[in-house]
Amino acid sequence: MSTRTASAHWIGGEPVPGSAGMIDVIDPATGEVAGRVPEGTAADVDRAVAAATAAFPGWAATSPAERAAVVGRVAEGLSKRTEEIATTITGEMGAPITLSRWAQAAFPVKVAESFAGLAEDFAWTEEIGGSLVVREPIGVVGAITPWNFPLQQAVSKVAPALVAGDTVVLKPSEIAPLTAGILAEVAAEAGLPPGVFNVVYGTGAVTGEAISAHPGIDMVSFTGSTRAGRMIAAAAAKTVKRVTLELGGKSANVILDDADLAQAVALGMGNAFVNGGQVCGAWPRMLVPASLHDEIVRMAVAAAEEYTVGDPTDEATRVGPMSSEAHRQRVDGYIRRGVADGATLVYGGPGRPDGLPSGAYVRPTIFANVDPESVIAQEEIFGPVLTIIPYAGDDHAVRIANGTMYGLTGAVFGGRERALGVARRLRTGQVDVNGAQWNPLAPFGGYKQSGNGREFGRQGLEEYLETKSIQR
Repeated sequence: MSTRTASAHWIGGEPVPGSAGMIDVIDPATGEVAGRVPEGTAADVDRAVAAATAAFPGWAATSPAERAAVVGRVAEGLSKRTEEIATTITGEMGAPITLSRWAQAAFPVKVAESFAGLAEDFAWTEEIGGSLVVREPIGVVGAITPWNFPLQQAVSKVAPALVAGDTVVLKPSEIAPLTAGILAEVAAEAGLPPGVFNVVYGTGAVTGEAISAHPGIDMVSFTGSTRAGRMIAAAAAKTVKRVTLELGGKSANVILDDADLAQAVALGMGNAFVNGGQVCGAWPRMLVPASLHDEIVRMAVAAAEEYTVGDPTDEATRVGPMSSEAHRQRVDGYIRRGVADGATLVYGGPGRPDGLPSGAYVRPTIFANVDPESVIAQEEIFGPVLTIIPYAGDDHAVRIANGTMYGLTGAVFGGRERALGVARRLRTGQVDVNGAQWNPLAPFGGYKQSGNGREFGRQGLEEYLETKSIQR
């Protein structure tokens, strides 16, 4: 797989050399260098913020229809580079190539299209009594994105910000930064004026901190761990800027006793192991009626056999490596903790998969009879580890589902009305009932320590706007 190197930041509509060294981007399947990006500094962030500030008045004055048209052309440009995007993401963070094509590369296109389509009917102005309520761009947005869905998470922030009339400074994760350069190229080709969209590479401790605390940035939008989200919020508080956070999750898949078990288990396994379980909205907890526990465990183990682990460039692979060797060790540590704490290991386990002595691979793992208060049922593992937890009655299931510090997503399978009733009781920002499809126009975000604010749809666009009342 070819390497891609971003030899410079993207500031003011052109490549700008970094002021420090370079960061190697490591292919987690091989341990080899997949690319390189500049190691950004606070001075690089200053230059990007200056460019974004200078570009803001002109872009904010552009009509929403024109801004949406540019974002629509960005979607078109990304769609033409699907294979390049897919192979780049597979090389930098290990997503299986088939997943990279249908999700990593395709979802950003759908997100950009959805925001481009919102502009025409959006209530940019509104009459309320004798007042004119105007929604205006918030200013310069700092977007800090993770490695697990690198391009989708970038587009999920950049697209609504651009439609809103904001300018952007993006810091992608140093683990998977390479598609940010593709996005910058596509945006320029789409006619985005210089300085409206800028990319500064680097680490969270340096460039992320500089963006969060920068007095010239009016808003920070962050996706990543809850731990990092707390630090960003604290840094941003010094300048009282708006902060939206999409953080960790420990979502529950609640299977009721009248559910279609084959559907519930198959989709549940898919949402536990997709992208190697490295998904904030994954369903790592499967809550099952105690009377059906053993039957569902057998079904889950059988389903897990279909999740081939291996080379992410192989079309047959369904679970690639973890994003890095450090993350492999972290996930493996949780698997070992589950064994030590007495959970029933029914599939997988600690150590590397057979035949894969190198690379950041773990064994997809299932634990049964899991204590809902145990570490593996409470903490975000972010790997292909499923915990099956028995419950006694719907009320008990709801208590377990709500019994973590997180509240990002979840699922309920069962008779429609009963399942909807349980879904309403879950303290989480999104719930899928009986395998509902993803809707890019519906808001997405968390309760509790899964974050604040919303992405996607009208609510996602509103996050990037200020509201002014003009009394007349």
